[in-house]
Amino acid sequence: MGFFDGLMGNASVVDAKEIEKELEMIVGEQELVELAYKLVRDLIVFTDLRLILVDKQGLTGKKVEYQSIPYKSISRFSVETAGHFDLDAELKIWISSAMQPTISKQFKKDKNIYEVQKALAVYVAKA
Repeated sequence: MGFFDGLMGNASVVDAKEIEKELEMIVGEQELVELAYKLVRDLIVFTDLRLILVDKQGLTGKKVEYQSIPYKSISRFSVETAGHFDLDAELKIWISSAMQPTISKQFKKDKNIYEVQKALAVYVAKA
């Protein structure tokens, strides 16, 4: 797991303190970053209060979208695993009463999608 995995689209665990520093303008003073995964340039961040999705856009990645989702707003989620010919696995998240998934993240044939799903299950159950 590391730089090469990130380039291949695999989720890699990132140091929570490092991400807390990077997101200091987004994370509240009493909020703690507990777990973070990097998908190429994007981040999936679990804090004690919410899920933060960081989407770096464009060639330079200077344009960034920060999507904040309180755990209590997540109504359900699913994981679609990669098959033999389809190398992508997908995480889908539904917000409140949405009929279609609000969020969809692609993972390349990656076992960390299960870790992300487990973390999501724990945080949503606590909410």
